[in-house]
Amino acid sequence: MPAPKDGPLLDAAAGPLTRPYTVSGGRTRPTAVLDLLSLVTTTGTAPPALGADHVLALGLCKGPISVAEVSAHLGLPAAVTKVLLSDLVDCGALIARAPRSHDTPTDRSLLEAVLDGLRRRL
Repeated sequence: MPAPKDGPLLDAAAGPLTRPYTVSGGRTRPTAVLDLLSLVTTTGTAPPALGADHVLALGLCKGPISVAEVSAHLGLPAAVTKVLLSDLVDCGALIARAPRSHDTPTDRSLLEAVLDGLRRRL
């Protein structure tokens, strides 16, 4: 049996293997209140020295982007992404805005038009 090599764990199908709890430092709860639809954007304030995943997340937030989109781009679970983003909010590198709540229900005709458009494209 060959000796194990030092270096990153790789899986031919999945790529580099990093456990999500490693990325978040073992934390499971963000300190900032973030929803999947919350919009985050950079403030221009330089963050203190952070990990590579924090830097990647910060790079995605140059314009308003939702937490769900950041999670998808990073390929991380939403809970882990929320922890990373809340770290950046806490140090002042990001601001987060809660999703807008609509007091009035969505117009049925608008929903039908969207549905018709989707059907045409599929």
